[in-house]
Amino acid sequence: MSSRATDDEPTDSASTSTGGSAPDAATPETAAGTSTSEGWSAGRQSAGDRSSGARPSEVQRAGRSGSGGVEALLRFQSLFGLLLVFLASVVFSPRGDDGEIIFLTSENLFNLVRAISEIGIIAIGLTFVILVGGIDLSVGSLLGLAAVGSAVLLTEDDFGVLAAVSVVLLAGLVFGLLQGAAVALLRVQAFIVTLAGLQIARGLARLWSGGQTVPITYGSGAGQAPLSFSLLGERTFDGIVPVPALIFAVLAVLAVAFLRGSAFSRHLYAIGGNEKAARTSGVPVNRVKIIAFGICGLCAALAGIVHAGQLNTGSPNAGISYELDGIAAVVVGGTSLAGGRGSMMGTIAGALLLGVLNNILALNTVDTDLQLVIKGLVIVAAAAAQRLWPSR
Repeated sequence: MSSRATDDEPTDSASTSTGGSAPDAATPETAAGTSTSEGWSAGRQSAGDRSSGARPSEVQRAGRSGSGGVEALLRFQSLFGLLLVFLASVVFSPRGDDGEIIFLTSENLFNLVRAISEIGIIAIGLTFVILVGGIDLSVGSLLGLAAVGSAVLLTEDDFGVLAAVSVVLLAGLVFGLLQGAAVALLRVQAFIVTLAGLQIARGLARLWSGGQTVPITYGSGAGQAPLSFSLLGERTFDGIVPVPALIFAVLAVLAVAFLRGSAFSRHLYAIGGNEKAARTSGVPVNRVKIIAFGICGLCAALAGIVHAGQLNTGSPNAGISYELDGIAAVVVGGTSLAGGRGSMMGTIAGALLLGVLNNILALNTVDTDLQLVIKGLVIVAAAAAQRLWPSR
């Protein structure tokens, strides 16, 4: 097993050759189908250059001979971190009058998952972009645009729920694809493109809503949304599981399965590990990048729909700084901002870890300013832990 393995995706020879952590057994030839020996050699050399100056074979031997326990701890840092924070939350949770641990009550735990559902959905989309070495700063504004779009289409344009949701999701997908095209085809840095996208999406949201929050009321009359949309703010399974938490869980399962079993995921890791080698090996780099940004935009739009359903409003100011929380969840989950390494399970664990941390700090009425400091330190610690991976 290579030292570049991920939380839930086994490493293969492709990850070694390109510097990425591909999800399953595949070489550049299988990933691209038209690999050349030149591309293979380029990938091997670049991977060695970026790690520690050693050749890949040396890196592999070092990984195998290193401390398995420490390596496993670092590799699964997000899961261990989540377990640690969870146990600490149990210990420091306030007690009810009957001695009940408030943190462990089902109501609190499901509220915790509901609270992170929007950030979790955004983080899932961001993982695709970050795996290819990109970044997307527009997701928070795109959430606001999607929330406004949902509210306006349902209450002012008399759209049905299915039509409104489809239009909003399509808009998010197209927005992401356009950003991806700018990054891949125009070779503009993702940071610049998505920073501009942040401004554009926020501006569109303000124009669409007239700068005002659009309330959503339910009924069959004019200016009222269909009652079925209100389900997003409800609970299911005998009133226990919040619908947003259920949506997040289903999306998480689909995303994990997709990254485990698709050829597309191998291309993601190959591009993030070494874009030049991946391109030389025949990986459709531009197409994969564009699709990755499209998926990210689609997820942000879905989060916006959930946001509108939970709050029964479409605000053009919704989602401010959500992009930072989403990126934090991905980083805490162990995905490298340089691309080529990470996992969807890690991202989900990172989102849950931050959610648990927020929850226990709130239960203990810790000062909000101090909460920011603590969360910042956790993010720094997670990023620092990535530097300790043997392969780096």
